[in-house]
Amino acid sequence: MTLRFLKISLFLSSFLFLTGFVPLPAVLGPAITAATSGNLAKATAQLVFDNEFKKKTGKSSLGYITEEVSKNNQQNRINKDFKNLIEKRVQIAHQKLMNQNNEKKIIKDFKLLVEKRVELTHKKLIQKKINQ
Repeated sequence: MTLRFLKISLFLSSFLFLTGFVPLPAVLGPAITAATSGNLAKATAQLVFDNEFKKKTGKSSLGYITEEVSKNNQQNRINKDFKNLIEKRVQIAHQKLMNQNNEKKIIKDFKLLVEKRVELTHKKLIQKKINQ
């Protein structure tokens, strides 16, 4: 009995793998579902869903989901690169503004220092004139 079962399963598996008659991934998923859960209705529904999905999109459900996830990841990467670029530009602009503000303060401080020196020098010159 087991020898007969082995011959039949060998014949069916060779038919399945060698002829390409049945697409293996489309049958393998529901077969695993039926074997693990024992729920034939769930496996049948999965097979029907995959076939309808392939008719409408031209892709298997796994291939379609993989493609959408990769598109989403690429979009997220582009958004992240754009965000980094904007942040870098904002930092550069902020640094330039800080440098300009500091320069104005330095120039203003320098101008006050020069005015004080000029005033002191002017007072010394006037003092010298008076003393002469």
